Amino acid sequence: MLCKCHLPAEWERHEATWIGWPHERTDWPGKMGAVRWAYAEIARKIAPGEILRIVVESPEHEARARQTLIPAGVDESRVEFFRIPTNRGWLRDSGPLFLTGADSSGAPQIAAARFRFNAWAKYSDWQRDDRLPEAIATALDIPLLPVEWNGKPVVLEGGSIDVNDRGALITTEECLLDPQIQVRNPGFTRGDFENVFRSALGTGQVIWLGRGIAGDDTHGHVDDLCRFTGPARVVLCQESDAGDANYRPLQENRERLEGVRLEDGARLEVIPIPMPAPLFFKGQRLPASYANFYIANAAVLVPTFNNPNDRVALGILADLFPDRPVVGIHAVDLVWGLGTIHCLTREQPVR
Repeated sequence: MLCKCHLPAEWERHEATWIGWPHERTDWPGKMGAVRWAYAEIARKIAPGEILRIVVESPEHEARARQTLIPAGVDESRVEFFRIPTNRGWLRDSGPLFLTGADSSGAPQIAAARFRFNAWAKYSDWQRDDRLPEAIATALDIPLLPVEWNGKPVVLEGGSIDVNDRGALITTEECLLDPQIQVRNPGFTRGDFENVFRSALGTGQVIWLGRGIAGDDTHGHVDDLCRFTGPARVVLCQESDAGDANYRPLQENRERLEGVRLEDGARLEVIPIPMPAPLFFKGQRLPASYANFYIANAAVLVPTFNNPNDRVALGILADLFPDRPVVGIHAVDLVWGLGTIHCLTREQPVR
C-alpha cells in the first residue's frame, strides 16, 4: 500500500506517456487517415524524452500503428505496445491517474487511482474503457487503489481536473456539480468532491471555476479552459469577441481566479491565452482550445488550428516553459473527435 500518495503535476518527470491508438471511426468521420498521422507526429515529439506506451486492440491494430509510426520517424526502441480492448482512445479520461508516494517501508512507489468511467455520462459504449485502469495496473504490476466515497465508487475523468505540485487542484462546477446534465455522481456535493480529492489524490485545496468552453462534449472539462503552468501560475483562455459564447464565462472565471491565494499564501498568477476562431463540423461547434496542451519531458505539445492566434499562444507558452521546446501540432482534424492532445495522453511519473 502507498502512504502519503499524491497526483504529481504534469511537468514533473515522466517515466512514460500512454496513448490509445485510434480505432473508433465515428469519432473522426472521414478523417481517420489524417488523425493517425497526427498521432504519429505527437508520438515523434514525445518519444525522445520518455517511453511511449500505446494501447492497441489486437496484433493487427498494432501492425497498422507501426506502419504509421515508423515512416513518421518514431524510434521503435522507445515504444511499447499493450493489447487492451477499448471503446475509444481518450486515455486522459478513461485511463488511471498515476500517483506517487512510498510503500510501508518508505521506498518510492507508484500506484493507479481507480476512478470509474462512464463515457462522460453521455454515451452507452464505455464498458471496455472502464476496465482500462485494472488492465494497465496489472501490466505494470503496480497497486490499484479503488476510489469510493460513502460506499459508492466515484466516476471521474482526468480531463476534469488539473493539479500543481503544491497540493492545489482546479476544476469546474459545470462538469462536477451540474445536477441535470451529464451527471457522473448523482447527489455528490462540493464537499464530497473535495474530500475525495484530498483522500485519493493528496490535494489540500480545490479551486472551483464555473463553466467550461462552448462545444465541449464533456460538459466543462478544465483542460480546455485553464491549466497550471507552475506552482502558483495558470493560463486561462480569454475570448476577445464580446459576441462569442465563450466571452462571458471566461470573464467570470477570470474574476474567480483573481482573488485566489494558495495554501502557502502565494497569490495565483493568471496568464491569459487567446482562443482560436470558432471551428464547426456539421453545425456543431468544436472545442478548439490552446489550453489542451500536453507537457512531456522533451517538449510541450500545443494544438494549433490554422489561426493567427496559433503563434500568439505558442509564444505565451514558450515564455512559460523555458526548460523545453514548445511545439505546435496541427489539430484541425483531431478536434473533429471533440478533443485534442491533452485528451489523448496520460503521463506516468517516474517510479
